Formats: sequence, structure tokens, C-alpha cells
Amino acid sequence: MAELLSVQDLQVRLFDRLGVVVAVRDVSLSVEEGEVVALVGESGCGKSVTALALLRLLPPDAQISGRVTFQGRDLLQLPLKELRAIRGRDIAMVFQEPMTSLNPSFTIGNQIGEVLRLHKGLRGQQARERASELLSLVRIGSPEQRLRAYPHQLSGGMRQRAMIAMALACDPKLLILDEPTTALDVTTQAQILDIVRDLRQRLGMSILLITHDLGVVADLADRVAVMYAGSKVEDAEVHRLFAAPRHPYTAGLLRALPRRGRRAGDAQERLLEIPGLVPVLRDLPDACAFAPRCPRSQDDCSNQHPGLAPCEADHRVACLHPEPIVAGAHP
Repeated sequence: MAELLSVQDLQVRLFDRLGVVVAVRDVSLSVEEGEVVALVGESGCGKSVTALALLRLLPPDAQISGRVTFQGRDLLQLPLKELRAIRGRDIAMVFQEPMTSLNPSFTIGNQIGEVLRLHKGLRGQQARERASELLSLVRIGSPEQRLRAYPHQLSGGMRQRAMIAMALACDPKLLILDEPTTALDVTTQAQILDIVRDLRQRLGMSILLITHDLGVVADLADRVAVMYAGSKVEDAEVHRLFAAPRHPYTAGLLRALPRRGRRAGDAQERLLEIPGLVPVLRDLPDACAFAPRCPRSQDDCSNQHPGLAPCEADHRVACLHPEPIVAGAHP
């Protein structure tokens, strides 16, 4: 497969009343044509900031450095007019909270129609027919009726589907999904994931999936990159990472997953938490940020910053003392 998106050494510096926060530190990743890549980590680790930085959707005073190449063009160097033509047409993003992403003053039909007008030149009946097709594509019943509805008149699941329909309006080559199942009930989550899986198979688009839900990652992704405190600490093919995580943070996340057959009250079957707290990005040391929470931490972890290095074929980890490989663990 050909490489569609390449991110090299991305760094994002944000500013607030207390000074500078380095929210993303030297993150590199790639997405190939037709591939689903997941970016995983706890809240506040820099996943969403990374996605927003790719399209330069952060506040104007944010400093973004590195290289973001999409089909041979560096998005960080493009004039804003050219970048706006790419947003929504070639790269579309579904934001985390559809209620705040959709404009409450306009109907769903008006908002999808605006995308079709700007990027496809469709108006009137043509735009309305295409908008209706898009709602049907994401399995919204009675699409003509829903086009006349305002966001507050739709359920959370329908709003999320409407956002996906809007993102698909111009047949993008890359779809960025930021926490697509957050705040949805289990049944609606399953429906959204089923829609995304079906769309990928039918349309062949590439997807960058931003999530903290490892169940979603296992269900959809081909490759996964794990972030912690603004940096990428591990990346691998999804089955390999789940079978044999090498970074202690990744291993801790997987140990915290509920397992089938776990009995309430059984001490040996309790969910295992990662001790300690996520570090404050403003005060990160020039060393391993996970060291204070890490069960494998040694003296050198507190005075060296581990870089991402290969530990096996197609598997990289940023750790001085990675988890051992368990015999027979690989898929």
C-alpha cells in the first residue's frame, strides 16, 4: 500500500496565562492507503491535539513544528487558502462531541449542504438529494425528514452519524475520527463501529482513529500507536501489540481491561490500575515521563529520555527496560 499521510517529528506548543505547555513532543506516524491507524492513550496525553495540529485547527498562537505530508504536500507549509480546500474534501474530521461541533441554528440538511456547496459546487435539489444519500449511507432512517431537523432534535447517536455523513460528503481520502463512541450507550457504540467498518470496506478510505478505548482499537485498527504525556511510547501492528506489549504503560492499559468471566469480589480477578498520576505537561522532566509510575523503572530511567527504537520487526518502543516477550504470545 502507498503512504497517504506521513507525520515527522510533530511538536505542538500551547500558551496559557502560566506560560508554555509542550502538548505534543516529536510524534511521528504514518497512514497508508486503505489502512486504519489508531492513536491511543489516556485523556490529556495529546491525541486530539495531534489530530487538530495536522489540519492546523489549533488556536492561532499555537506553535506547530515538524512535517505533515499528505500526498506529497506539507500541510504545515501550505497557504491557508490551499489548506482549506483540502479540509473537508481530501481530509475530513469527525470531532469528539457532535452537539458542540454541529451548529444549533441550522438544520442538518443546511450543514451538509454547505459542505457540498463549498467543495462540490452542488446546490438546490442536487445538494438535497446527495445529503439524503449520505444520511442513508450512515443508516439514518427517514433521511428527508432528518434533513429538516435541528441538532437538538436528534439523539446522540444520530448526531454522531450526521457528523460522519457530513465528513463523507466529499469522498475524503483520509477520515479522522476523534473519540467516535464517547458518551454513547453500548448499543449505539456498536452501531457506530459497525457503520465505520462498513464504510471502510465499501469506500476503501484510510482512517486515523483517536480513542482511549482499547476495545474499539481491537475492533477496527490495523496498526496502533500509544501516546503518554505528549509523546509516542509504542507502535505496532494491532494483534502484535495486544499479544505482546513491550512498554510498561501499554501493558498496564491492557491489564486494566475487563475480561470475560471475571467474577465480582474475586481479589485475583480485580481490575488492575496503573498507580500514580499522569504528569503535568508543563513540568515534564528530561527523562522517561512514565518512570514514577512504572514497575520496571530503574535509576537510568530518571535521567535519560528513551527514544522510540525497534524491538522487533514492525514494533517500536520508547523504553530502556521493556516488558519481556512471553513465549508463544505473538499471534
